[in-house]
Amino acid sequence: MSLYTPISNFLETLDTTTIATERKEGLNKLADFLQQQLKENKEANITFICTHNSRRSHLSQIWAQTIAQHFNFKTITSYSAGTEATALFPTVLETLRNTGFKIENLSNAENSHYSIKYSENSHPIIGFSKTLDNSFNPESGFAAIMTCSQADGGCPFIAGAALRLPLTYEDPKAFDNTPQQEEKYLERSKQIATELFYVFTQLKTA
Repeated sequence: MSLYTPISNFLETLDTTTIATERKEGLNKLADFLQQQLKENKEANITFICTHNSRRSHLSQIWAQTIAQHFNFKTITSYSAGTEATALFPTVLETLRNTGFKIENLSNAENSHYSIKYSENSHPIIGFSKTLDNSFNPESGFAAIMTCSQADGGCPFIAGAALRLPLTYEDPKAFDNTPQQEEKYLERSKQIATELFYVFTQLKTA
């Protein structure tokens, strides 16, 4: 699938050789899960989970879905959830817009819904904060990826998950309302994109 040009250009800047060996161990477990689903001609669902479903889990979902489509893995779908619902944080949206995503606000509410597109002809990702049991998310057979240590510690068991895997990231929230805010959100977005790009480069078509 042809992504928007700025997003394609961004992906070309990613350097997977910067990923530490210990991080690759976890990423390879996700790749193994996805490869097995592809081998068995099954849909492969990934749900990225963080406490508030406001920052890291959304970045992970959006990059995973975008990169899956980039590599033409059409049976891989990404979702996100929190242990509680809050709202998709505006700086996440700003960071994605600056990378080339086209984003439209679908509702003016405390927990607004957004259309997030990565290519002209793709179905948009619908971004909003939600808990794991929201009807948007798969109920069984999915890979549950814990993107924050608080959710990882607080949810030792994820009902319906075929794989539960901690791949935690530092929270860019620590830099909200500081001169480093834009830089740190981009840094986290690029780290997540780089690691997920690595995952998808490990996959072979069934």
